[in-house]
Amino acid sequence: MRLGRAPGPAELTDQSEDWVVLPTSSVLWRVHSTAGDHVVGWDKLRHWGPSDARFDPHLPPSSVQSIGVSYTSFDVPTGLAEAYQVRRVVNTVFEAPYLTSWSPQRQLRLLDLTRTWPVRNGASHAINTGRHDLCREWARAIYRRWPAADGLYYCSAMTGRPSVALWTASADSFPGRPSFSHALAAPMVRGLLQAAADEIGYRLL
Repeated sequence: MRLGRAPGPAELTDQSEDWVVLPTSSVLWRVHSTAGDHVVGWDKLRHWGPSDARFDPHLPPSSVQSIGVSYTSFDVPTGLAEAYQVRRVVNTVFEAPYLTSWSPQRQLRLLDLTRTWPVRNGASHAINTGRHDLCREWARAIYRRWPAADGLYYCSAMTGRPSVALWTASADSFPGRPSFSHALAAPMVRGLLQAAADEIGYRLL
């Protein structure tokens, strides 16, 4: 299944069923570093980009921009699978990673890439799994077409499970405190991490 180049933003169309409204009861998870050169708080968006990630809506060349992005999941195995996909080893020490979850303090309006929006707009389901550079072209076109969108609802290329890329408009949706936030190296989360790592076949250090 091939993913072509993105059309201009003005060519993109939508229908009411193309949007997912995420309720405040939803729980989002993120694995994030708390040390090193690329620390971004659990409640902050990354404003440097584009990186090599799939749905960065930043404009090249890579630089600090007003545009923000954060990648989140609905379950711990998907979060680990995405964060450690290169080596498939969950390193609980390097850059002092944390596992954090929270519920948005308002509803999030997300463009749904898991159903028929991609094919109706000249793409395909490969927008969830295809070349990252082409996916970023689509992300930029979508962002310019709907700048008030809170982000994208998509399928993780690693687990196939729903995930969320939060964009600039979502910045005011973070609560004052997370529901859960612990270092991956903390003994209290070892069992949770081991179960998640076993589910996806990753090694836990």
